[in-house]
Amino acid sequence: MARSLIPVLLLLASAVSFAAETQPQSVIVLVPIVGSVVGINNVRWKTDIDLFNDGRSEANVMLSLPTAPDQPFVFVSIAPGSGQHFTDIVASTFGMDSTLSPLKITTIDSTRSVRVLASVYGVHDADVSTPEPIAVTYGAAYFPLRALNGLSFSDEFRTNVGLANLGDHEATFTLALQRVPGRNVAVTRFNVPSNALVHTSVQSLFPLITKGEDFTVLVETSSPDTYIYASVVDNETNHTHFIQPSISAPSQQEALNR
Repeated sequence: MARSLIPVLLLLASAVSFAAETQPQSVIVLVPIVGSVVGINNVRWKTDIDLFNDGRSEANVMLSLPTAPDQPFVFVSIAPGSGQHFTDIVASTFGMDSTLSPLKITTIDSTRSVRVLASVYGVHDADVSTPEPIAVTYGAAYFPLRALNGLSFSDEFRTNVGLANLGDHEATFTLALQRVPGRNVAVTRFNVPSNALVHTSVQSLFPLITKGEDFTVLVETSSPDTYIYASVVDNETNHTHFIQPSISAPSQQEALNR
């Protein structure tokens, strides 16, 4: 009697496995930083977002700010072949001011994400800086050691660094400033609470450093759900250049471990 049940049990197990494999999933895209804030020189920084549904069916999308107060979210539906534009998304869509956060874009019950474009620009009186594209993250982007290259701090330029921790526990970041690959000028450590973002100037991280052109900040952390970025801002035009992290070179890694 027991033997006769084996084929049935195997069939049920196969059906459950097949259902789990074919069940629709949600796909997450991350914009490392969005905001609506007033910065140096009384410049208001804004972020625009564009979503495009390249699929053949309606896309249901949730947008959320994981490090903002109360972690707000909104839902939108985008028809196939259509798009939706969000001007100054933090202020106009979430109704928030003086807020910086990564933006999570979750395409619900789908194995394919909507296409995402993001840009940042500064507004000062009647002047608007040229929009700068922000590189978005599709899929996992964690590496224990990442590098932010091409940074500058001088009379002409200033640099901000972002450390985001979207995990459930506090994350420790070790940062090393290098002017020459493999040689640390300064090293500092920074603890970021769970679901938090630190967006700060490079001179705040390395207060003994005065000026520098084309330097690198090497960032190490063992916490997986973390993201980093940098932005180099022209002090005269307020044009910003977004810096996406890269995997560090072996010589840089050796220097950090010394």
